[in-house]
Amino acid sequence: MALQVPLWHHYLRAIRSRAAPRAQDYQRAENVLLTVLERVHARDPRFLVDYSRDLEALQFALRSSDGPVDVEVPLRVDAQALLSEELGASERGNGPVSCRLGVPREGAGLEQWMTDDVFTSSSDVSANCLGHLVPGKVLHVLKDLLVAAIVHCKHHSLIAPGSLKADSLRAEELHLSLLVSSGWRTIRFNVVPVVRWKHQVPALEGAQRAPGFPEGSLRRIISQEVALVPASAELWRVSTDYLLTRLLSELGSLPGHRLDSLSILDRVNYESWCDGGRSPGLTFSHLKTVLLWASVLFPAPEDWAELQGAVYRLLVVLLCCVATRNLPHFLHPEHNLLQDTRLDLNALYQRVERFASQPEASLRIHVTHLGRSPPPRIGHGVKALLQLPASDPSYWATAYFDVLLDKFQVFHIQDKARVAAMQSIFRKTKTLSGEDG
Repeated sequence: MALQVPLWHHYLRAIRSRAAPRAQDYQRAENVLLTVLERVHARDPRFLVDYSRDLEALQFALRSSDGPVDVEVPLRVDAQALLSEELGASERGNGPVSCRLGVPREGAGLEQWMTDDVFTSSSDVSANCLGHLVPGKVLHVLKDLLVAAIVHCKHHSLIAPGSLKADSLRAEELHLSLLVSSGWRTIRFNVVPVVRWKHQVPALEGAQRAPGFPEGSLRRIISQEVALVPASAELWRVSTDYLLTRLLSELGSLPGHRLDSLSILDRVNYESWCDGGRSPGLTFSHLKTVLLWASVLFPAPEDWAELQGAVYRLLVVLLCCVATRNLPHFLHPEHNLLQDTRLDLNALYQRVERFASQPEASLRIHVTHLGRSPPPRIGHGVKALLQLPASDPSYWATAYFDVLLDKFQVFHIQDKARVAAMQSIFRKTKTLSGEDG
């Protein structure tokens, strides 16, 4: 075991050594995009520029993969004057409720949002709502503005030659995709129009009761504005990505290795489980969700004090989710993030379990780290144990995951009550798992 601990820190040090160049590349690419968005604002003041991008920069620094980065373009609209027409409760598994944003008959100061390019009139002349702000139309206007802004910035040498091409702009269903070159790295930005709104988020209010986050952090997030983003060509929804990224930032303020463990797993996922990005696999968003759940399931500071143990807190949650084919959305647990991902979950499980059992091979980054690996930490039959929460949701609790940590030989908690709870669950699951303990 003495050899294993330095390996984790060597691996983390290698990740951190790449963080500064990645951050510089990101900053250069973001500056290019902000220059273009400033021109968009100059041509059409309805579209604002959001300079508060620290959270996205944090995420990019934590990641090893070069997946797309969301960029929000706030609309200059008094959101409190709009009418929110929710279309009933969302269907089970579909996540946040969708809504239409209506312009009221007595709404003052909304004239610029009642033009045909972004607005559709209501057919009901007697209704209090004159019509609706249509996300599909807003995206179309924003695309035309971006093309014109790119041409302008290139013509006036406001951006470096080759840093951005207008023909790389693609209109997706819910965002605009744009490639920006920064040195040798090319970053894809997903440009998303948003309506900032003081709006109650019941799922986030429920999360206030979850342990594991800094005192008052969830209350602060609730008190701030939320972002409404396109849910379809006609509908808007609350952006949970925006909220989850803020929760991730709050975890970074706590002592321990929470964000370090996320960085390590993301690197292993990219290099080993996704074959260096050549094969489909888990996204950073998947792993971020795993960390949020692990932070709730393991709220004690001692769970995150040691690097190897911190990584295994994420691993046992991830293994359970892949084995049961269900990764619950953190704010909408009825929504399964592994559904419709087209991932080979059987192959993914084998890769994750192999790493959890013998991580040394994936952690070796230098010839001096070569050597014999310790024997596997687990034997056969652990998958049956991992599948218990699928048949009995009560297993989704700290004591059950402590049993898994003990299986992987990383349960070193001294709290007597927690040890007793773990041992009680272990006795209950011993015959179900088919293992001899």
